[in-house]
Amino acid sequence: MSESVLEREGLQEEVGSAVAAAVAAAPALTTPTVAVVIAALDEAESIDGVLTSLPAQLEGLAVMPVVVDDGSSDATSAVAAQAGAVVVRHPRNLGQGEGLRTGFAVAKGVGADVIVTMDADGQHDPDDLPALVGPVVRGEADYVQGSRFLGEYDDAHSARHVGIKIFTWLLNVVARLRITDCTNGFRAVRASELHRLTLVEDRFSASEILIQAAVHGLRVREVPVHIRAREVGESRKPRGLAYPLGYLRVVGRSWLRARRSVRERPRAT
Repeated sequence: MSESVLEREGLQEEVGSAVAAAVAAAPALTTPTVAVVIAALDEAESIDGVLTSLPAQLEGLAVMPVVVDDGSSDATSAVAAQAGAVVVRHPRNLGQGEGLRTGFAVAKGVGADVIVTMDADGQHDPDDLPALVGPVVRGEADYVQGSRFLGEYDDAHSARHVGIKIFTWLLNVVARLRITDCTNGFRAVRASELHRLTLVEDRFSASEILIQAAVHGLRVREVPVHIRAREVGESRKPRGLAYPLGYLRVVGRSWLRARRSVRERPRAT
């Protein structure tokens, strides 16, 4: 059984306390709400622009931004708080997967109905949010994945383009999905379905979430989105063979873990 980085390093209590504090400090929800979860590492230059570009409402639901500062050394937390986000900070960098799980915990703690995840670097276009959230709100899907290949992709001729296509083919085979963009972190999920997913990976979490969603029977839909070129900073994705090897390792572990959980699920009598 895989362990999360929190379990490996005994940080559950510290992060749990930070989540509880963030939930307690968050404004009380009075209407159905979309929590926009953003995991950020040293994104003080871009996070304000991302947060101020978010709409106040999506498909009739209020919008609550939740920023998880994953051990930044800059002013990411302060900038996000100033922009009105609910902020929770990790004691050090724990990885994007752990950042998303912390954000999910906050979103569920405040009682959000839909959870959106998007990047802190400005590559995800807020104009695409209605397309992601709409199918969940209307009851047409439980999980909506954004696709750069159905929409627009500013870096379409980069070296990663072919790799994403290959990874997507592999994930479609193992998870029996029919999607075009498996590495995209721009997604919307019905909050009440998250408890069905066993998420432990600290890196390459996009594949883990998709595999878990597919194996556990969530209704998955894909919609076109625009992935913009990063304006400030540099990508923190591993370089060289570290990226494909890490991705393949997570795909294999996630599929085995999902199949095991399905086999161990109690049968209805």
